[in-house]
Amino acid sequence: MKAIILAAGEGIRCRPLTFTRSKVMLPIANKPVIEYAVRALYANGIVDIIIVVGYAKERIMNYFGNGKDFDLNIEYVEQKQQLGTAHAINQVKDLIDDEFLVLNGDNLVSTKTIADLIRRHEGGISILTAASSNAVGCAIVEETNTKVKEIVDGQKLKKVSNINTGIYILNPDIFNAIRETLQSNIGEFGITDSIQNMVDEGYNVHAYKTNHAWMDVAHSWNLLNVNARILEDISRSVHGTIHGTIKGQVAIGSNSIIRWSSYITGPVVIGKNCDIGANVVIAPSTSIGDNVTIEPFTYIKNSVIFDNAYIGSQSTIKNSIIAENNIIGSHFITDTGKKLLIETGGNLYHADELGTILGDNSIIGGNVSTIAGTLIGTDCRIETGTVIRKQIPSHSLVMH
Repeated sequence: MKAIILAAGEGIRCRPLTFTRSKVMLPIANKPVIEYAVRALYANGIVDIIIVVGYAKERIMNYFGNGKDFDLNIEYVEQKQQLGTAHAINQVKDLIDDEFLVLNGDNLVSTKTIADLIRRHEGGISILTAASSNAVGCAIVEETNTKVKEIVDGQKLKKVSNINTGIYILNPDIFNAIRETLQSNIGEFGITDSIQNMVDEGYNVHAYKTNHAWMDVAHSWNLLNVNARILEDISRSVHGTIHGTIKGQVAIGSNSIIRWSSYITGPVVIGKNCDIGANVVIAPSTSIGDNVTIEPFTYIKNSVIFDNAYIGSQSTIKNSIIAENNIIGSHFITDTGKKLLIETGGNLYHADELGTILGDNSIIGGNVSTIAGTLIGTDCRIETGTVIRKQIPSHSLVMH
């Protein structure tokens, strides 16, 4: 069986992190989210994978190549216009001649998640569902004894269960239904519309629920929850030079140095070639990428630090995401808040808890602080002593 990974979208709701990468390449415990899907497929014996790429496709293609380094055969098909999941799947029709599995590259899945669908599939079309109390942006699958009756917008229902995970086993019959969907006037062509048409025509469509890992990175701040979930399962693996104290499940990459009197409490992942200064405290649920320098007396908790970041001394970073190639001066403070309303892309969204999200390639002066829920774009310059009280667009100069 082949697998199709949908990875063409930009992920507008994950800005500013997706200004320079697609959502599927956001790092979770120092691996892009799509890699967890790739490895879950491999663990289930699926080695032939087609990745549908589009926005920032080069990052994905350079990372995976032809799949040889992952013991896989990987092909790429480009979706030049992001017109929905039905349109994306239609791009692979000439490469499919049997049943195939479809999943989204921006969802966190485990080996057991995929196995839940494969082992229960009995032909026709199968949909994997998951229980959830929040159906915003999702579809609900109504079924009786696994036989699908209807796929509906989740926002229409008060009591929510059986969310569509976007993981399917399909067969070539789907392409006839997709053709009808693409001829409609619905705007964005979703695969659920094609599947619903097949249900209405009496086709054999079943839904099966999983209780294993399935998490959606819908917004940039969801990265914190997904990262914390993955870190729960890491194994202790310590390389580099360790002078400080480490406790719990901590993974430290090669050529990294943990200096005197620093204190790390897992679960924590630290990449390669990092320099963690004296008296630094790194608290649980934190991921730190490669080539990161953290100066003395800094405190970091429940945060994701991408590669090639420099963080000045006596900083406090909590519930925050710091993207690549940022230079941050001393005494950088991120305030944190709960039950926030955050505006992005002209819409308001809820965040359970968040400090700051900083895009790539910015220079932050010393003694800068940010209010809870701050989003800072890419290529910004923020001068010393500034208090950030609102969202900062990319390419901004902020003066005290």
